[in-house]
Amino acid sequence: MKFTSTESYVATEDLSLAVDAAVALERPLLVKGEPGTGKTELARQVAASLGLPLIEWHIKSTTRAQQGLYEYDAVSRLRDSQLGDERVHDISNYIKKGKLWQAFEAEGRVVLLIDEVDKADIEFPNDLLQELDRMEFFVYETGQTVRARQRPVVIITSNNEKELPDAFLRRCFFHYIRFPDPETLRRIVEVHHPGIKEALLTAALTRFYEIRETPGVKKKPSTSEVLDWLKLLMAEDLDPADLKAEGKSALPRLHGALLKNEQDVHLFERLAFMARGQR
Repeated sequence: MKFTSTESYVATEDLSLAVDAAVALERPLLVKGEPGTGKTELARQVAASLGLPLIEWHIKSTTRAQQGLYEYDAVSRLRDSQLGDERVHDISNYIKKGKLWQAFEAEGRVVLLIDEVDKADIEFPNDLLQELDRMEFFVYETGQTVRARQRPVVIITSNNEKELPDAFLRRCFFHYIRFPDPETLRRIVEVHHPGIKEALLTAALTRFYEIRETPGVKKKPSTSEVLDWLKLLMAEDLDPADLKAEGKSALPRLHGALLKNEQDVHLFERLAFMARGQR
């Protein structure tokens, strides 16, 4: 099982090697990188490339590790007992299977995405150590042990919002998705916007990298944001000369697709003002 680029996703050689290594080691693949660099989409493309079903577990700040295993609804069972419902005699009727349970009991191998693990409490990764290591867990209410029929391909993403525990990191194969260089970004754009005019693409990417490299930018625009920006440029049928005429310090055309906070907008407004004053 080898992962390569797909029709809708450009994977660099080192990213493909990381996926293959994690699969071979039977370790979770921990993927970090700037928001918008395709970490979540990677899991979907790995599943599609390998022909495996995908189970997605999107983590929130309130998510607990136990929810990935199962949840016992004691309140519903109490209510049903008061109503004389026959379901109360089988406690399994009140156990909701989590994403890990679903992945473990699947008939064949699956890809399990644990998305944005760093959003949860700092103890969240530690609470999953044994389950991800041994590929099994115990259900106290029923006394059963749930074991993985086949070890899933586990992909865990992180936006680096907080440090992850060393014990958790030790059990993962790690890969950092670097921001794509101009040549790789061109390939990505061609996948999403086939047939884009070469002159417009060259001018837009030159302008885009100038924005990313401008000192003081708080939130650098990402891959997904440049794709949105290019879509708007094509819809407006802008000429490459329009982008070149702006200059490095000007507020870019349709900047709302690239600049996502007022500090960065004000930065380019100040730079534009200073540039006009020097003429």
